Amino acid sequence: MKKWFMLQYWRIQQSQSLISLIFWTSTLTLLIWPYISWRFDTSETILFLPSTYFGLVGIATSVVAMVLLVGLTYDVSLGLWRDHITVIQERNPFNTYKLNPTWGILIAQTNEILRRLAADDEEVQRHCRFIDRMLEWNAKEEIWARSMSSWKGILHDEDPFLFHLTEESRQRLDDAAADLEDF
Repeated sequence: MKKWFMLQYWRIQQSQSLISLIFWTSTLTLLIWPYISWRFDTSETILFLPSTYFGLVGIATSVVAMVLLVGLTYDVSLGLWRDHITVIQERNPFNTYKLNPTWGILIAQTNEILRRLAADDEEVQRHCRFIDRMLEWNAKEEIWARSMSSWKGILHDEDPFLFHLTEESRQRLDDAAADLEDF
């Protein structure tokens, strides 16, 4: 249920900038219009349209141009979006401690190669055991269950074998994948 609400919230956010621009334009146009409407004679026409329309379109165009100018200044001169992206990356759990399943499989393969190449090096083996624990922990996350479900449903692979997991973890992942709700 929580994911469904987050999906709806994400959909709202995607349209937010366009809706905001429309609201800004219409609101400011209608707020400015009373101050300059005296300059436009309602009986006067240009290309068979009342001059009032051209006044309103001119205000709206000016508002959009100002919003774009502020955006350009924000982007080019201030560059604040760079810091914003840095914060987003720092807060993204998949950049800090979580693994998506595809990366997990690659890390597991690399870990196994490292384990076999340096079988006598205790520090390397200690590192490999840490990677094993990290992969086991990540396999309990919902995104891994969703990937398992996708591998079975989309790829039609009934046995996406993850060699790096214990039998118990594989069974738990299979059960979680079977219990997922599709959106």
